[in-house]
Amino acid sequence: MSRAHSKGYQAGINGRSKDVCPFQTSDARSQWLGGWREALSDRQIGLSLR
Repeated sequence: MSRAHSKGYQAGINGRSKDVCPFQTSDARSQWLGGWREALSDRQIGLSLR
């Protein structure tokens, strides 16, 4: 589950759409989307992976 969260965070910090989530199971998808949302918050305050 932590891998799904990490992958979602990476997608979000790089500006990818939440529609690219590769997970189908609800638990993994939920973790991925949680990471994605966390990355959006971080991007708003100026963090990035440059």
